[in-house]
Amino acid sequence: MSIVTQLRRPLTWLILGMLGIALAGCGYNNVPTLEEKAKAAWSEVQNQYQRRADLIPNLVETVKGYAAQEREVLTAVIEARAKASQVKVDASTINDPAKFKEYQDAQNQLTGALGRLLVTVERYPELKSNQNFLALQSQLEGTENRVAVARRDYIQAVQAFNTEIRTFPGVIWAKLFWGAKPMETFTATAGAERPPAVKF
Repeated sequence: MSIVTQLRRPLTWLILGMLGIALAGCGYNNVPTLEEKAKAAWSEVQNQYQRRADLIPNLVETVKGYAAQEREVLTAVIEARAKASQVKVDASTINDPAKFKEYQDAQNQLTGALGRLLVTVERYPELKSNQNFLALQSQLEGTENRVAVARRDYIQAVQAFNTEIRTFPGVIWAKLFWGAKPMETFTATAGAERPPAVKF
């Protein structure tokens, strides 16, 4: 064996080792890592919306016992919950603008119906003092806060992912190896920029 051949083997291993380190450090894994974080954040958003949907039947039944004449408001909440539950979503929803908007619109409609229900409750002092209602209202408020946090976390995860696939060197890995597409994010509800009217 010649000296050149002996030197080639360690040199080959050294070059391969350096190439491996370069690939590991250049962002090759950033795209799938950030994508998985965004998908996990999306799952948490869905989880919190499901928690809210699960609370609604008990809330409606409690209100119904005190405010049966508010049937129109109760029906609107039930219908909005049914519509929100019918929108089927999965991990691919975050890459589909139409499906994402459909899901967001259904959830916004449910939020509005719940808001109207809680305003209606103000007319019934005996309901507002009912322990079951107070417990459900507290759980619902906590869930709304969790929804807001989950949405914020999702928006941040999507921002990191979308930035990675649009900037160098992530754009190279995204196009060549991962075929990554930008993910959708939540937008404010129409009219959210206007403060609500307060009447005394």
